[in-house]
Amino acid sequence: MLSILELPTVRQRVARTSVATYHAMSELGLVAERTELLRGAIIEKMTKSPLHASVVRRLFQIVSSVLRPGMVAQKEDPLTLADSEPEPDIAVVMGNPDDFRSEHPRAALLVIEVAVRTEETDREKASIYAEAGVGEYWLVLPEKGTIEIFTQPAEGKYGETRMLHRGEVAVSQALPELRVDVAGLLG
Repeated sequence: MLSILELPTVRQRVARTSVATYHAMSELGLVAERTELLRGAIIEKMTKSPLHASVVRRLFQIVSSVLRPGMVAQKEDPLTLADSEPEPDIAVVMGNPDDFRSEHPRAALLVIEVAVRTEETDREKASIYAEAGVGEYWLVLPEKGTIEIFTQPAEGKYGETRMLHRGEVAVSQALPELRVDVAGLLG
């Protein structure tokens, strides 16, 4: 890691990138494919562990099975937000797949991040999702055996957080048909 970024005075002077500039740089091949834009900073994404991939795959199947017409489940696809373009592990957006041929969704009903080695970054994403009006954000922590559910976004924060453990069932407020047995998902 670049130790110079540990200095607060240097971090304050790092040039930020807009979403439009990030898109232009991507089209020109100037941005690595495994990146995402968070708060104007281009961040390299972590390699996915087998545990991460397994939990995301199972969650995506569960989420996809309960969608109503006019909803789309995205897996590791971008959301274009004010100053960020995260690629959440799973997002449920309104619309049809063809609606997103020329631009990424700008909103989501539900976003799920699975954090095996990225808990700190995924916790920071909560404010990004809250500012964008994402009604519900799940932070799945397989190694801790928990799912944290954030709801009631207002002023860049979630007003309510629930932590669920093995032996409990996570039920979505944004998508009430979505029920996930924590132990069944995380073992």
